[in-house]
Amino acid sequence: MTDVSFDRLRDVALRDAWRHESNDFTPWLAQNIDHIAEAVGMPLEITGTEVLVGTFYADILARNPQDDGVVLIENQLEQTDHAHLGQIMTYLAGLEAKTVIWIAPAFREPHLSAIRWLNQHTADGFSFFALRLRVVRIGESPFAPMFEIVEQPDNWQRIVRQVAPTSDWAEYYDVKQKFWLMALERHPDLASLGFKPYRYANNYTYLLAEPEAQLSAWFGKTQSGVFVRGGRGEGPDALAAVLEPHRGALETRLGTALGPAGRTGYFLQKGYPHGQLDEAAWPGIIDWMVTTVADYRAAFAVIVGGEPG
Repeated sequence: MTDVSFDRLRDVALRDAWRHESNDFTPWLAQNIDHIAEAVGMPLEITGTEVLVGTFYADILARNPQDDGVVLIENQLEQTDHAHLGQIMTYLAGLEAKTVIWIAPAFREPHLSAIRWLNQHTADGFSFFALRLRVVRIGESPFAPMFEIVEQPDNWQRIVRQVAPTSDWAEYYDVKQKFWLMALERHPDLASLGFKPYRYANNYTYLLAEPEAQLSAWFGKTQSGVFVRGGRGEGPDALAAVLEPHRGALETRLGTALGPAGRTGYFLQKGYPHGQLDEAAWPGIIDWMVTTVADYRAAFAVIVGGEPG
């Protein structure tokens, strides 16, 4: 006999973990992107959430730092439907994505057939994934996410082995966390702005409450930087209407174009020519971020007005 007690692994409805798709589920996936990266076998860096494409919003936009390819992640809390498949095709063109990852708790067979057809008939360089998500627990344990690939390119495992023989993305995300820990140790006041030792490229702080304006400090492979974006689920138009009357003053004070720029609709982007590969430069990157964040907060307070959210 053994004194060890056992219990059964049971599934939990996804809506017991995340009540709302765009307010809860999408932000959680973005903050835990390493789960998706591990499942599909490629590193991923978040570049945006709820990105406006025409009249729709793409859930998550990421990049593969190995080839700088655009990765679209579309997520659902319910079984797949035709509406999301149509949106994916719209986003694919509008965002110039090379990789699509569709996440749902269950896939209808016609949608799996569509993913299979796309993998077989699109040009080389395009990849489509159907990723099934389960949430499980044992007894009253914390919830645990489980990702399972149900459709992928036919030669994907061979490609992964060729590009990254170790397939160990944990180290990739550990580097991000190490950087943000160094930043918080070097400048503890960053914690009061909302910075955390994330395992991801971005940290955010607030510049305006209405319309919401977030300032992102990001840490990439060879470069770092900052940019301003609207709140989750909001396109750039509302924020642009507030910032446009102050274009000249903001551009003069911060030394960069207002924008918005590119498919992400980010404002006031500014870069720094070093990233994670140059660890000796990390202290300089951090000090530049702290100074730049302070400059942006002061500029918004003086020029735009309003209280941070």
